[in-house]
Amino acid sequence: MNESQLIHYLDSLPKQEPAWVKQMQHDAQKDHVPIMDIQGIALLQQLIRLYQPQKLLEIGTAIGYSALRMIEAKNNLEIVTIERDQAMYQRAMDHIVDQGRQAQIEVILGDALELAVETKTKGKFDMIFIDAAKGQYRRFFELYEGTLSKNGVIITDNVLFHGYVANPDGAPKRLRNMVKKIDAYNRWLLQHQGYDTVILPIGDGIAISIKRENDYIS
Repeated sequence: MNESQLIHYLDSLPKQEPAWVKQMQHDAQKDHVPIMDIQGIALLQQLIRLYQPQKLLEIGTAIGYSALRMIEAKNNLEIVTIERDQAMYQRAMDHIVDQGRQAQIEVILGDALELAVETKTKGKFDMIFIDAAKGQYRRFFELYEGTLSKNGVIITDNVLFHGYVANPDGAPKRLRNMVKKIDAYNRWLLQHQGYDTVILPIGDGIAISIKRENDYIS
């Protein structure tokens, strides 16, 4: 059985999802909005159940799908999430209001590369979820790791980038520079002395970086 058959099997297992989840998945597919796939979001939710963060920072809101799914995993979770695209921001706000979660999810409109100082005023975060411009992953990590609480966790999505990091020659030419940046990020992350990192081939590849107790500063 190959990898695609395994994924198809896992995706086909029965799981009852709320109507709003199915609608958001449908709309994202129709409008070509990248959201986490079934297995990726399931892992993210399970990590939240395991680590029980009180406060989470998300870099890359898109239409609010992942933020709302994370709240599903922990009903009293507080999320600050950053989105630079005006249209995405508005769609996210609409979805968050529709679900009555505006008291728990604060969406900041702007470029995460320019909002680190403002975000630090929000206090410490127990978990950071990076799912924005892939070529900027290392900058996001370095800009925001200072907001992470002791023994916090940083999760990065799309670190295998459709498998192209393992087979860069198979990537379309327009994506090869991006593939190099993600590969460099993965290698840097695994060698970082301040974190213990594992990369799982689930969804589009998820990196889980746990802050070491010695509070090493890079």
